[in-house]
Amino acid sequence: MITVLKFGGTSVGTAEAFLRSAKIIASDDGGRVVVVSAMTGVTNRLVQLLDTGNAGVDEVVTFLVEKHMSVAKELISGKLLKSFTAEFNERMDTLRSLLTTGAYDDPCFKDNISSQGERFSSLMLAYVLRSIGRESVALTSEEAGIYATGDPGLGTADLRMTAEGMRTSVRPLLLRNIVPVITGFYGRSSDGKPLTFGRGGSDYSAAVVANCLDADCLEIWTDVDGFMSADPRMVPEAIMIEEMNFGEAAELAYFGAKVLHPRTVEPVRMKHIPLKVKNSFKPENQGTLIHHLRARKNELLRCVAMKADLSIITISSSEIAYRPRMVARIIDKIADAGVTVYAISTSLSTVALLINNPDVKITLKHLNILAPDDIERIEVKSNMAMICAVGDDLLQRCGASAEIFGAVHEAGANVELISEGASEVSLNFVVPSSMALDVIRTLHRKFVK
Repeated sequence: MITVLKFGGTSVGTAEAFLRSAKIIASDDGGRVVVVSAMTGVTNRLVQLLDTGNAGVDEVVTFLVEKHMSVAKELISGKLLKSFTAEFNERMDTLRSLLTTGAYDDPCFKDNISSQGERFSSLMLAYVLRSIGRESVALTSEEAGIYATGDPGLGTADLRMTAEGMRTSVRPLLLRNIVPVITGFYGRSSDGKPLTFGRGGSDYSAAVVANCLDADCLEIWTDVDGFMSADPRMVPEAIMIEEMNFGEAAELAYFGAKVLHPRTVEPVRMKHIPLKVKNSFKPENQGTLIHHLRARKNELLRCVAMKADLSIITISSSEIAYRPRMVARIIDKIADAGVTVYAISTSLSTVALLINNPDVKITLKHLNILAPDDIERIEVKSNMAMICAVGDDLLQRCGASAEIFGAVHEAGANVELISEGASEVSLNFVVPSSMALDVIRTLHRKFVK
């Protein structure tokens, strides 16, 4: 049996957290593969350094050395500490060299630097495991054989090549009951350069590893108990969700739930690998089990999530519905801007798109490149929030939408845009941010049991 366990930054944020996570890993004698994020604050510090050029390299290096070595000296001793220090210093020297002599104009340079934190945390966790008696080895993504394609900062794992790479790097370790501790967050591009999977991408890395090893289970260890029926900061009476299906988890993660990176679900859904979300600070808690089957219940909604800080951009053009190339050009311009679109709605003469508020300026700049004769006007509605109402086979239930929008009316909110039909388990709609909290609470009170 193979279990892949992923530990986030807070789960390896302190000496106490490292030891707690190591004990979780060592609590089972079965095949264990670990994927780990950087220690809390490390990636942010590296990204901040990149944003200021190479100013402050010595300060950042000192910060990283002190942060990691203080933990090492608390948890590791004797020959193990000496060995760890030698390997750690070697990796730190590599980082220092990159920061002082690296090619800052290389498109992959930022990915290389921002992924360095995982190289330190994986080494640390492997040595902490060894210090408590569990044989372990640290592997970088390159050493583990995780391959990636795509653009810097937005890489996607090559599952076929990764499965082949892990066959010779990871599986032999499992046969010898050695725990591989693998760097999360990035893979190796075709030319050998680090290619990250986006911020928070270590969850996705773990799902990729689970897929390529045909694992029996993926466990995401974080600092919350699992998925909740709503954000408890907004809805104090929110309840834990003990079980949900892949579709529900994916929709919630994409539209605001911070429990899981949105890309995590697909690699394990492809092979029906169960996914558990658990709290490394409370390992005795049940957490949330996510899989391809779930016993259907009577409640209309399982949970309600929200993505705030959004804007609706409406582009008007004469009979745009009969000009498919015009619609394509609009989408192309937004893609050129690198902007994520969360929903699209069309009518005879308009296209409405939902984007992040901070992306409005760059979006308008790219849309203004279009010929003036093609675009009659562009309007922006800011301070919007998307509500994601999730339920099992929601769109198969007759009258479900009417009940949900009745509750929105009861909350006194106006629906500005609707996205329905793209998923069978969710109904997504946009309301003014000022009304979002009332809508969330009303939906939860009426339909989540």
